[in-house]
Amino acid sequence: MSDLIRAAWWRRLDWKQLLFLLLGLVLFAFANYLPGLPDAVDPAGKHFALTRQGQGALAVFLLAGTWWVFEVVPIGVTGIAIGVAQALFGIRKPEEAFKDFMDPSVMFIFASFVIGLVFTKTGLTRRLAYRMLAVVGERTSMIYLGCFLVVAGLTHVMAHTAVAATVYPLLLAVYSLYGEGDRPTRFGKGLFIGMAYVAGAGSIISLLGAARGAVAIGFFKEFTGQEISFFEFSYYLAPVGWTMVILLWAFILIWFRPEKKTIPGLRERVKRLNQELGPVTRSEIVAASIVVCMIVVLGLRSVVPALKPIDKTALILVSTILFFVLRILDIDDLERIPWNIILLFGGAMSIGLCLWRTGAAEWLAINWLAMFENAHWLVFVLGIALFVMVMTNFIMNVAAIAISLPVALVIAPYLGVAPHVILFASLVTAGQPFLLLIGAAPNAIAYDSKQFRSGEFFMAGVPASIILMAVTAFAAAVLWPLMGMPVKVH
Repeated sequence: MSDLIRAAWWRRLDWKQLLFLLLGLVLFAFANYLPGLPDAVDPAGKHFALTRQGQGALAVFLLAGTWWVFEVVPIGVTGIAIGVAQALFGIRKPEEAFKDFMDPSVMFIFASFVIGLVFTKTGLTRRLAYRMLAVVGERTSMIYLGCFLVVAGLTHVMAHTAVAATVYPLLLAVYSLYGEGDRPTRFGKGLFIGMAYVAGAGSIISLLGAARGAVAIGFFKEFTGQEISFFEFSYYLAPVGWTMVILLWAFILIWFRPEKKTIPGLRERVKRLNQELGPVTRSEIVAASIVVCMIVVLGLRSVVPALKPIDKTALILVSTILFFVLRILDIDDLERIPWNIILLFGGAMSIGLCLWRTGAAEWLAINWLAMFENAHWLVFVLGIALFVMVMTNFIMNVAAIAISLPVALVIAPYLGVAPHVILFASLVTAGQPFLLLIGAAPNAIAYDSKQFRSGEFFMAGVPASIILMAVTAFAAAVLWPLMGMPVKVH
């Protein structure tokens, strides 16, 4: 009997999963115990040594990246492993490593999921989805476009995390009309991955789209003494952002070509379903009012001085509390929160802050950018943009900007490169992490649809990232100079 059990266990063993699980552990051990890594040296000759803790942070970085890409365990479990590895190997104190799982950014994502849950439960998402589908029609290519334009447009006035959380249940309602149930399809993959990509592309256009813009122009003023206005920010980034939105629509249409060119009878079905919803309910009105008020206050924080002290996470969590106080949600709804995704972002915050605070990220940035000291100015700018793009897939884009921009602004004068082009090229790639789910909240929100695996997201992200770098190169070499941006100093 024991032989039969052993044979059955042997057949069930997923060798591919085991291989990549062990690969992550081997990479961790190699990076953690590799002796004598050299100092990073900036153009001024200043040395930056990699500490023992910094080397451990790089080891955790490799472990997490391998396990996340190949999904050897649930992505939330990999998030937990990040905190465990830091505590076990003395990379950071346990109270620091695990505290990041309750970071305000993680709680913001939790509250965003609650908003999506409310929209779904009250029926608001179906009402909005039916209205939009009545406009865009029955062609799946136009449904893609309509959904992506809504996402990109909303990111001009609210944070892309909140946009993704708001639109996500609407996309679920749209997909339910495709006629394949919950089964993964190419159309489903394209709809949700496209939403995540376009949320990033749209968010670079306005200072309201994400916190990274305000952080970047703060560093820019500190290092150059020059101000970047709200209008100037959008003036240079709007053409790039909207170009990416259209290119991403075309890319998704090709990479995830829908099984059906049209959904026959969709207009009539949508009209009938909309009528079946009946008049707007009290719960819909209350939920919509809470969310609209929250969005308005979030948007006004950047322009009304009196509102700036109000923390955005505390503000959005007020909406969560109100949903339960007003009995729109109950305890059963709380248990429907996708904790796998919450743990994923807790781990992402933990590894990001670990790389930052141990000095590992700065060591990486200086080593990378030092390779471009004698390069052509455009190669140097693209080297910075590429580094930011890679880093923002692993750590907060705010942290990626904070790590790389100061180093780049120090090196730039040696090559005669103007600081403006460095700032804006970094902002373009910082907002568009197309490779890993942890790169941005919309990526993780899209993953909750269960339409795609993390490996599929990564594979689609490779050509999408190549498109991003090509657009960044065109903007730096041609578009921005034509718009009046200084790219070289003489």
